[in-house]
Amino acid sequence: MSAFVDEAQLHARAGDGGAGAVSFRREAHVDRGGPDGGDGAHGGDVWLVADPNQASLLGFRDHPFRRATDGGHGSGKRRHGARGEDLVVPVPVGTTVRDRDGSALCDLSGPGDRWLAAEGGQGGRGNARFLSNSRRAPAFAEQGEHGQERWLDLELRLVADVALVGFPNAGKSTLISAISAAKPKIADYPFTTLQPHLGVVRVGRGDDEVELVVADVPGLIEGAAEGRGLGHRFLRHVERVRVLVLLLDLAPMDLTPADEQLRVLLGELGRYRPELLDRPRVVVGSKADAAPADAVAAAEVDLAISAVTGHGVRDLLGRLATLVVAARHEVVPAAPVVHRPAPEGLSVERVAPGEWVVAGRAAERAVGFSDLTDHGALDEAVRRLRRLGIDRTLARAGAHDGDEVRVGGVAFTWYRDG
Repeated sequence: MSAFVDEAQLHARAGDGGAGAVSFRREAHVDRGGPDGGDGAHGGDVWLVADPNQASLLGFRDHPFRRATDGGHGSGKRRHGARGEDLVVPVPVGTTVRDRDGSALCDLSGPGDRWLAAEGGQGGRGNARFLSNSRRAPAFAEQGEHGQERWLDLELRLVADVALVGFPNAGKSTLISAISAAKPKIADYPFTTLQPHLGVVRVGRGDDEVELVVADVPGLIEGAAEGRGLGHRFLRHVERVRVLVLLLDLAPMDLTPADEQLRVLLGELGRYRPELLDRPRVVVGSKADAAPADAVAAAEVDLAISAVTGHGVRDLLGRLATLVVAARHEVVPAAPVVHRPAPEGLSVERVAPGEWVVAGRAAERAVGFSDLTDHGALDEAVRRLRRLGIDRTLARAGAHDGDEVRVGGVAFTWYRDG
């Protein structure tokens, strides 16, 4: 049986853009043919897509690298390169994407949700693009951009209709194995369940049939909200569920009363996410077949069941179906969402006295020519930078005439315009 993995890392590498071509028409009886260099193509993007057929992040544990293909280079006769193929990476529904500093970038909470993890580099324009009345024979072209490359943290929070919440060895695994085809490990010692299990349960028949997804998650102990036991690794899997089943052991080995179990469970849920206390819930006493009759009668539960004998299980499923259907009606199904990173702006950083670095995709692209020793290419780069407002930005940052400025791989001495 494959292991369940709910935390993983991803290295996304988009394709590089193709370079534009420097080419001139070479035809018989055509004197001084004009420029005809084609454009390079855009590199492929890397997309994360929420796929209901993915159950865990296991595929990223040993193979975190995902790379899209590069765009093709331009060539003569205005032939453009072929676009790099996008790479679509399926992840489970409920995956949160975080930057390496822990900040959340995207939440793929619905089937079909998409997020642009790494954008492919733009292709460079060929020299035919730079033909003008004042520039009749441009001998330069643009280089293609490098595709984005980044490390990301992936975190999965299960999306289920019902979560079974209880102390270790409270009977959660026995219950889910009795009502579904899930086969978790079952034993009579705490923390038998070390990873979540999902089971699909069908209640009713014909047009009245309701399908529920039930999650059996590791046992909760006091202090879990502060990280004791499996801590947050368990608690995050109840954040998205519609209905909670608080399973109280009526015949506990450590003799913890059912009312004390309920107090601890509600306390931990409230400390972790106060809104969980407002979620619909059913308080269920388990192992009714093994508990004394007076203990079953005294327990303040909505239902007492035995997953072994089947006592009360059908009533529990009927109640859960009613609650889940009502919760589903309250939520309006949303169309798949496409998440794109915000475009980068222009930034200036002082790295040493008299030295500045200008960052930003537009600025780096402005100097991305194949040959900046060509006067035409240099003039075009200067024109682009000024159009982006680099003079004004540097002046506001405190730069002085004669300071050194670096943009991408290009360094130059800056003087205030005019």
